[in-house]
Amino acid sequence: MRVDRNREDAVIAAVAKHLFIDGKWVDAADGATFDVADPATGAPLCSVADATPADGRAALDAAVAAQPDFAATPPRARADMLMGAFELLHERIDELALLMTLEMGKPLPDARGEISYAAEFLRHFAEEATRIDGGYQTAPGGGARFLITRQPVGPCLLITPWNFPMAMGTRKLGPAIAAGCTSVIKPAHQTPLSMLALIGILDEVGLPAGAVNCVTAMDSGAVMEPLIRSGAARKLSFTGSTRVGRLLLEQCAAEVLRTSLELGGNAPFLVFADADLDEAVEGALAAKMRNMGQACTAANRFYVHTSVIDEFARRLADRMAALPIGPGTRAGVAVGPLIDQAALTKVQALVDDAVGRGARVLTGGAPAGGAGYFYPPTVLTDVAPEARMTAEEIFGPVAALTAFESEDDAIAAANATEYGLVGYVFTNDLRRALRVAEALETGMVGLNQGVVSNPAAPFGGVKQSGLGREGGAVGIDEFLETKYIGVALP
Repeated sequence: MRVDRNREDAVIAAVAKHLFIDGKWVDAADGATFDVADPATGAPLCSVADATPADGRAALDAAVAAQPDFAATPPRARADMLMGAFELLHERIDELALLMTLEMGKPLPDARGEISYAAEFLRHFAEEATRIDGGYQTAPGGGARFLITRQPVGPCLLITPWNFPMAMGTRKLGPAIAAGCTSVIKPAHQTPLSMLALIGILDEVGLPAGAVNCVTAMDSGAVMEPLIRSGAARKLSFTGSTRVGRLLLEQCAAEVLRTSLELGGNAPFLVFADADLDEAVEGALAAKMRNMGQACTAANRFYVHTSVIDEFARRLADRMAALPIGPGTRAGVAVGPLIDQAALTKVQALVDDAVGRGARVLTGGAPAGGAGYFYPPTVLTDVAPEARMTAEEIFGPVAALTAFESEDDAIAAANATEYGLVGYVFTNDLRRALRVAEALETGMVGLNQGVVSNPAAPFGGVKQSGLGREGGAVGIDEFLETKYIGVALP
């Protein structure tokens, strides 16, 4: 049954619906707002402030003004703020998870998992804040010393997507705060409530005014492009589509902004003849169905050895067909709605295209119907290489299966894409596992596992899946500049 409606209303009411600029919650300059919808029903949940370009500039001005003092804040103090936020996320996990489910649709257990995952970025970067290092070196020719220090990049612009509305916020704000960078963050218009809740928590733990500013807006480009081109910001970190990432990279070029771009994916999932099929099916469910397939790390193309594809397809279809579908607030639901009508329309168009080119539907294949944006878990086999879904990110609960004959064929098919975020490999042959993992043109590889994301590991891709890495020991490097100081020592 559905969570108590009064509790839902209370959770939404508890979140500020304003912009957060220079330590204050404020309305948009023109008083405009936009609605946030529940994807399980399509009905509005609430309205939030719709920032103007002037609001964006006020937020960046606040970040610029706060930068010198925030950079001078002791690392331990910044670490303590992050740890305080980590603790509050766990204390309020039920309320935050419900808020996320209402605005984004993922089932409550998954939403709780994301809050825990998001919190780990805060703890991880709290620890990294006190480990920012430097160096001291004698000049090779003598007579001088090299001092190496690392300093904050400066005011940052952070843009986050709708599919992981809390975790993508902490994955960017965690290292920015740890490094001593101020920021302006703009969440996706579909899911601003989780970010506003996070900003409220950061304010509560004592982050100084101007250190973090948040603008919500329907028209991201109108608000953020002037900030990118202003010359006042020194870094952009963006997670979203490759199409938008290319545009932002062009905008950043004029002012030579440091950029971190985590863009689209088209993850191959390779199942070899010697794989443990039980393990492979479990891995496929994890890699495909996380967030209803709405993840850049989602397995997009399944290449399965011809000797096991029929058995793998049958097992996967049986498991996916049994997954309960419904509103994420309902107990027992495993598959919530897609984010909006555009997402639903795109998934159906990709399925229709594949079927039109000869693919067979083993389960699913058509929208669930009724209110909300529900699409059933779908398994297609005999998907042609020319099908759109082999080149485009599906971003939905659709597994597209194709047979392969040889290891070389599998690697060639896996690499035949402009993307290179993650790949998955299932085999019990250690030598093959290492060969294939090294041959895949991806930034990450899951060997006999369907989930690779971990705050302590570097996350990012190659080719048109992005630039830079988030998380891990290197995640804070994206927010630091290296400075060399030469000291004469006659």
